[in-house]
Amino acid sequence: MSWPNKEVITPGVINMLRVNMSMEPGDKLLVVSDVPQFNEWQQDPLSVLQEALQRPVLARMICEIAREEFPGSEVIFRPFPSTGGHGTEPDPETAEQMRHTDVLLCLTSYSLSHTDARQNATHAGVRVASMPSFTHQMLAPGGPMAVDYNQVAADCRRFADILTAGDEVIVRAPHGTNLRFSIHGRPGQVDDGLYGQDPECWGNLPAGEAFVIPLEGTGEGVLVAPAGWYPDLEEDMAFTFERGQVVNLIGGGKVGDYFRKLINLGNDDPFYKTRRNLAELGIGTNPNAVRPDNVLEAEKILGTVHVAIGDNIHMGGAVESDLHDDFVQPDVDLIVDGRQLIKGSKWV
Repeated sequence: MSWPNKEVITPGVINMLRVNMSMEPGDKLLVVSDVPQFNEWQQDPLSVLQEALQRPVLARMICEIAREEFPGSEVIFRPFPSTGGHGTEPDPETAEQMRHTDVLLCLTSYSLSHTDARQNATHAGVRVASMPSFTHQMLAPGGPMAVDYNQVAADCRRFADILTAGDEVIVRAPHGTNLRFSIHGRPGQVDDGLYGQDPECWGNLPAGEAFVIPLEGTGEGVLVAPAGWYPDLEEDMAFTFERGQVVNLIGGGKVGDYFRKLINLGNDDPFYKTRRNLAELGIGTNPNAVRPDNVLEAEKILGTVHVAIGDNIHMGGAVESDLHDDFVQPDVDLIVDGRQLIKGSKWV
């Protein structure tokens, strides 16, 4: 484990604030970061805790750099109790504070992207970057933050336009994925890393994806998360979809057991059914993203495709859930309306 080095990350932080977040002198910056709670200290592996503790340290360091670079700006660091799950709402005080700033960085272990707190901040005009599982190495020279985001934006838009015009998507990969669904009437969207240009604009950092929401009830086939392409996933994990819902989940070892508990296939309660929803198709466009076992970075790897389950209402869909998890597909084929866009993770 290595801790953030202020001297190494300072150029990346300044570039992030100026280029990605369009921060100017006088803007108010809020950086929120989750801190493990008592049960996580007792239960989580040491490796998970060590990485989780780096994030609030990095968040505070980013605030120190911001104060030096923007001396006329109010800069606030707010640690808050871990929510324990992606898409779970933060405490009310943190959620309220997220609405009252100009620029918001959510540098967390558990994603706030698919929460009302993030959405309310966006609707209030806050420029938001959601950064779940972010590491300080991403800010280093050659890392996924050190890219030409104007080129990334152009690539994202090209794919998004194709998705907007599309009707049917097929995702196939040699490790067993063979999934088909409709995107009829669903607009292609972009997460290009430039969050100061349009009202209510938000996304991930590092960025680099075009995405679309599958039409609810249309997903059919199998999605295989290959070993090594999800944190601690040591064997392939296969989801079977019928009518847009997960109906079977095999493999995956301990990670598979975790998701089997989350989606609770034997229970027809709507709460669990929302977690089984086929939620997103994404296309990675970041040429510097390389790490397969960090979902935030892996889903941006140029040439990959990712498919998510759970919440999509915070992206413009119809299903609200406390879960949104992405599964990245390497060596993938992507076909839209019979046109092959990606073949073996190479853009056609």
